[in-house]
Amino acid sequence: MSTTANTDPLLDVVRGGVTIYDLGRPLFAGMPQSPNHPAYTHTLPRRHGDKVRPDGGSAANDLILMGTHVGTHIDALAHVSQDGRLHGGADAAEACVAGRYPEHGVHTIAPIVCRGVLLDVPAALGLEGCAPGYEITPADLDETVLRQGVEPASGDVILVRSGWGRHFGDPDREVYIGGESGVPGVGEAGARWLAGRSPHAVGADTIAFEQLAPGQGHSVLPAHRVLLVESGVFIVEAMDLDGLARDGVHEFTFVLSPLAFVGATGSPVRPLALVPAREVSHG
Repeated sequence: MSTTANTDPLLDVVRGGVTIYDLGRPLFAGMPQSPNHPAYTHTLPRRHGDKVRPDGGSAANDLILMGTHVGTHIDALAHVSQDGRLHGGADAAEACVAGRYPEHGVHTIAPIVCRGVLLDVPAALGLEGCAPGYEITPADLDETVLRQGVEPASGDVILVRSGWGRHFGDPDREVYIGGESGVPGVGEAGARWLAGRSPHAVGADTIAFEQLAPGQGHSVLPAHRVLLVESGVFIVEAMDLDGLARDGVHEFTFVLSPLAFVGATGSPVRPLALVPAREVSHG
């Protein structure tokens, strides 16, 4: 059987060199997270030397306990309901079967390989980062598209950078969580702007994707309602978008695959942005 691998345009890109941007955050105990989800913990039930094989070999292993919405993660359609209904009008109570969501769980999200677009809002507004609690408006998103010259299209993954990701590694984890200060992001109007572009998914560098007003925490999340419930658009949160912004990369191949937790409402992920090396100019 003959092959024509040398004519594959994807392989041509790989042979020419690819710059890979890791958009996921490292997972570690004590990292900032939403207070609504179980924290990440990691321990070693077996350490080297606990049991040694006759030939001197030894192995260590891990036990990890965490919520599925901790660290960089994707929200499945089962995650949010409105007035007792999930996306498509499904009854939220009836959709849960034996403690799982067979039709709306994260296992139903196929691996994603598509065009990705970064909307670097603070860069377009001439800022280092958006202010705490700032609402990113449709006008801001329009201005960002105009300045970048990259228009989102149907089926894309649209990533909205607020600049808040720079606080993820702050020694005081509450800074990134932003309970008192608030967190910048899109509100309901911005979410409708995004949904109007018919994206496959959206993402942001913040803990809850959307604007959190000062002192209000996660009390209301209208963008989640618009995107997950009304529009069927998946949400990726707590992303690292600073590398793309630093290099002025606004268009790329986006790759993400959730863990197939059957019936779960979300999954940790490690999304990647792939760009032909010749297109990247570090600056």
